[in-house]
Amino acid sequence: MYRTIQQSLLARIQAILLAKYDVTLTNLVVEQPPSIALGELALPVAFELAKRLRKAPRAIATELAAELTAALPTLEGVTSVEVAGAGYLNIRLNRAAAVRRIAADQHADIGGPGFRLVEHTSINPNKAAHIGHLRNAILGDTFQRLLRPDTFKTGYDVGVQNYIDNTGVQVADVVVGLVYLEGKTLSSTRELLTELIETNQRIDYYCWDLYARVSQWYTADPDHLAARKQIRLDTLHALEVGNNDTAEIADLISTAVLRRHLQTMQRLSIEYDFLPRESEILSLHFWDAARELMLQKGVLYLETAGKNKGCYVMRRAGTEAIIAQEGTDPNLPDEDAKVIVRSNGTVTYVGKDIAYHLWKFGLLPGKDFGYQKFHEYPDHCCWISTTHGETPHPTFGKADHIYNVIDSRQNDPQNNVIAALRGMGYTEAADNYTHFSYEMVALTPRCAIDLGYTISDEDRTKSYIEVSGRKGFGVKADDLLDQLIAAAKSEVDTRHPEIEPAERLTIATQIAVGALRYFMLRFTRNTVIAFDFKDALSFEGETGPYVQYAIVRAANIFRKANTTEAESLAAIATLDLTNLLDTEEGSSLWETWLLASKLTLLIEQCIATAEPAYLAKYAFQLAQQFNNFYHRHHVLNETDPTRKTLLLATAAIAQREMTRALGYLGIEAPPVM
Repeated sequence: MYRTIQQSLLARIQAILLAKYDVTLTNLVVEQPPSIALGELALPVAFELAKRLRKAPRAIATELAAELTAALPTLEGVTSVEVAGAGYLNIRLNRAAAVRRIAADQHADIGGPGFRLVEHTSINPNKAAHIGHLRNAILGDTFQRLLRPDTFKTGYDVGVQNYIDNTGVQVADVVVGLVYLEGKTLSSTRELLTELIETNQRIDYYCWDLYARVSQWYTADPDHLAARKQIRLDTLHALEVGNNDTAEIADLISTAVLRRHLQTMQRLSIEYDFLPRESEILSLHFWDAARELMLQKGVLYLETAGKNKGCYVMRRAGTEAIIAQEGTDPNLPDEDAKVIVRSNGTVTYVGKDIAYHLWKFGLLPGKDFGYQKFHEYPDHCCWISTTHGETPHPTFGKADHIYNVIDSRQNDPQNNVIAALRGMGYTEAADNYTHFSYEMVALTPRCAIDLGYTISDEDRTKSYIEVSGRKGFGVKADDLLDQLIAAAKSEVDTRHPEIEPAERLTIATQIAVGALRYFMLRFTRNTVIAFDFKDALSFEGETGPYVQYAIVRAANIFRKANTTEAESLAAIATLDLTNLLDTEEGSSLWETWLLASKLTLLIEQCIATAEPAYLAKYAFQLAQQFNNFYHRHHVLNETDPTRKTLLLATAAIAQREMTRALGYLGIEAPPVM
């Protein structure tokens, strides 16, 4: 509702600015006054116009207020416009009418045409998923939830992809471990997989330990370092060429690990539509098509001198401007150019990524994956790329906007992909390519100790400790989730022994998943997270369980009142609210309704900024608002029928929007806490 009124108000102001001043502003800022007594919206538009119109802001605000006041009959929900301070426009809403519209679930639409592709997780299929991967997956999954249509808002056509680098260095290292450390052949690798299944062991955990051993093996003997690095290069080359035993071993292991990854993520309600694999990008010659296109467009060239002699390279973004500014000879070798094809003919990560993103945007003529069903979710199928696939199959790629959830350490490769698109003249694609970057996840010293690690006295004094899969210091995602569930279940068992054990486990899982997801989402993406069990599971402060508990509190009100949220909201339609919302007590209730009405506004903000943290903050603030209401008003003891109806409806609206907000964060509300 709030966003609906805001949109109509801003449209009217834009029309007034154009007609009265012949001015169009690309962005009109909307704020909220410091006190609800001053109104519900504050517009500083007069300050933006002062310099252009050469008038005092207050004089402009007075003129605009007169125009808006005259237009009030056409501005549904607005009751008055006032000039405040040095030139603010304060807007007051019709509280009673607004409450009825909020209760009736009136929201402005979000979304539009075009296909939005969200790619996230993208774990190397060489070992178990760890805590850092969870931040990526939770960010991406939450963002795609914000984009998708649901029962109360429109949305975008969305596809979720999880890129599988099954021919990269990390997979090659596990193959090196199997072949050179474990002495495995293709046949014995198949036997190993069968044995692990029969003994209920996990291949991703097996590879976790093996990967750490290989990393140590490379550096253990300096005299053999060069030879061991050559083994890695030879293995990597065999994976890229394909059709050999080494590549077959890699495919067996990476596919088995991938299945484990999907199971891990499904525990957090994270699902995918398509799993494009690097092996098909190579075997289907995506790069060859991209190479020809880049050569035609003049983006890719062969370096004939300098350190990159014999390599195909592309200039980095802004290089031409620097050359022109410094007067450098453009024919000299560009030592800072990005290598796309090495002198030995192997394609770099960036080269394959450029080809892949040309396909994503539908810009790689004549090239597409084969598609094969891989994993069945309750309501849809996840497909995987293959050389020769099934038909019919869904359409993937051809995106209008791409969001790539990749950590900030990949800023340079991501910038190179964007520069390649722009250099080839695909400006619109480059503009619609969003690197959804984020910082790393570490552990607090307390959490590391809780996980059983022995840490030094120096590490105990640090605010966080970095994890490293290569060094074997890390937190497997499933182990983390298991410990969170166990801690939550211990609390649920104590509080609710009357509930059946299976249901207590379900509730504990909802709390644990909520704690983990919220903790990963409450921090803005450019913030390093130091994960801590006790902080995440706390019922106090800015946590998932705090919001869940507020929802449970609201549900208890309706259970004890022998009514429902829907009945309470329906009853508000015929209630005379004229005098109830204008008192001091009514204003405090109105603040809860006003905040609850802003959910779609926050969703729009999250989409525009690619920052889900804003919604997590909103959910917490709404829970705080409800808890203040809960302690201030004794709903069940209220004797006045009209006031009790309003109080019940206030609890209902807070519960409804808190539940929805958590739903977009991928968090369920348990029945009890």
